[in-house]
Amino acid sequence: MTVDVATGPPVAVRRARVAVAVLFFTNGALFANLLPRYPQIKEALGIGNAGYGLAVAAFPAGAVAAGLAAGVVIRRLGSALAAVAGTLLTAAGIVAAGFSGTVGLFAAALFLAGAMDAITDVAQNAHGLRVQRRYGRSVINSFHAIWSIGAVTGGATAAGAIALGLPPGQHLAVSGAVCTAAAFGALRFCLPGPDTDSPVEPVTDAPAERPGKTATPGRRTAWVLAALVLIATAGTLVEDAGSSWAALYLSGPLHASVALAAFGFIALVGAQFVGRILGDRLVDRFGQRAVARAGGLIAAAGMGLALAFPTVPGTILGFAAAGFGVATLVPAAMHEADELPGLKPGSGLALVSWLMRLGFLLSPPLVGLVADAASLRVGLLVVPFAGVLVLLLAGVLQGRRDRPGD
Repeated sequence: MTVDVATGPPVAVRRARVAVAVLFFTNGALFANLLPRYPQIKEALGIGNAGYGLAVAAFPAGAVAAGLAAGVVIRRLGSALAAVAGTLLTAAGIVAAGFSGTVGLFAAALFLAGAMDAITDVAQNAHGLRVQRRYGRSVINSFHAIWSIGAVTGGATAAGAIALGLPPGQHLAVSGAVCTAAAFGALRFCLPGPDTDSPVEPVTDAPAERPGKTATPGRRTAWVLAALVLIATAGTLVEDAGSSWAALYLSGPLHASVALAAFGFIALVGAQFVGRILGDRLVDRFGQRAVARAGGLIAAAGMGLALAFPTVPGTILGFAAAGFGVATLVPAAMHEADELPGLKPGSGLALVSWLMRLGFLLSPPLVGLVADAASLRVGLLVVPFAGVLVLLLAGVLQGRRDRPGD
């Protein structure tokens, strides 16, 4: 450990942390501005639940299609520039979705936005892990917490725009321009140099503290990677339920106003933010395994009760419980995957980031088909199912441990 705890990291590194936080904020805010507009767009396009589920699945489909290209883009441009360029193109896709007049154009715009968002996601996480290495301690959860702040801000902005009667296209053009300008402003403060630098030893477990950890990949590494993908996917299933279906469920079967229905998603990402702010402290005290298991239980029980006894306030609280429960799952899975033995640097991170997006790809059409065949209430059982999945797989995550130098 080479960081001087008394003085902290250099000013340039602290500025880079703020810059990465801005990138996470804009990434969260961009898509969240679009989500509360989905009921209006669905109505304007005149499509049913199954067709809507297939259309919004274009976003994760684009992410899956472009996800493995993120590594190539990062090597060519550097993680910081790749994240900013991805932000610009994501904004372009979201604005196009707001102006779309046909289902085909809507899906194509979401495909573009999803593809660029995948590159932004991997790039900003890669740069965030660079900053974490410079700090010599965990800061990755704080970046994901800032993403949640951005999502809450974007959702609230969209709710305000709806209340003011602004058309979707105009509203999304303004929000896209603001987010893109902020991302370009943050670029100058990001870390310079190649993404392979590692001036400070990453915060990892010693081999003796990780049973089964070896110097070369094997069956255990493959199993752990698969379990990490499923844990991260469980987190994405819950996030997608909030982003794609919360507003429709609240405004449809529960008869909430369009503006009030936006608070299902806002509650989810708001509670997710709280969970991520507390995440580093909770993990240090109890271990990631215990935190994940408790979170899975909270998500399963909270949303299960909300679906069993459906009311508008109870459903909003249910989405909040789900968001809080899965708050640390994606950061934990990414961090664990980035340290798997025997893999090239960044390979585990890229694989988990890519494969977990299958949750976003498969969830919308699956929930839509169930909603048309039975009801949207039944389709949303995917949330408690995700919580149970985490309870079963959390054993691959880190237990409670002491960090060197603490």
